[in-house]
Amino acid sequence: MRADLAALADGDLASLSAGGDDEAFAEIMRRHRQRVYRLILANVADPDEALDLVQETFVSAHGALHRFDPNRPMSAWLARIAINKCRDWGRRRAVRRLFGLATPLDEVADLHADDRPLPDAEAADRADLQRLSRAVARLPASQREPLVLCAVDGLSQAEAATLLSISEKAVETRIRRARARLAEMLGR
Repeated sequence: MRADLAALADGDLASLSAGGDDEAFAEIMRRHRQRVYRLILANVADPDEALDLVQETFVSAHGALHRFDPNRPMSAWLARIAINKCRDWGRRRAVRRLFGLATPLDEVADLHADDRPLPDAEAADRADLQRLSRAVARLPASQREPLVLCAVDGLSQAEAATLLSISEKAVETRIRRARARLAEMLGR
């Protein structure tokens, strides 16, 4: 990778990449992949699916670089694409679940892993984290997205409002409702 790319702004990298410079896009991915992964993982709660969705996000971003506004943050643009990929995944999952209902119960039981945690405390913590991740993934998108953007991705409520095209007050309300729903789901 060229050393000069690391010094460039995201907008400059996008311009180079749109012009065919693959190394410039590789730098964009290097800068933003962890954040995109965390955002997606918090929405889908499945590490393997999250990796696939990160890849889909960057493929879509690469194809849409000509529409990127270099005056806006690349991270917000990528977050919007990632959230859309999560929504698509959720719709596909709902369809798969519908077809899964037709599978005999004894066959479905064989497909699911045993989620009993190991006896040590570290395994219990991991199980709690997985339980929380699954609960967050079950929240309606209208509550999950603002919660994840603010609590996991570290955006301010104003930034999340802009990204989701809703008011700051709506973000605040949805986060409060999401936390209340999580407490209810987790029995707290």
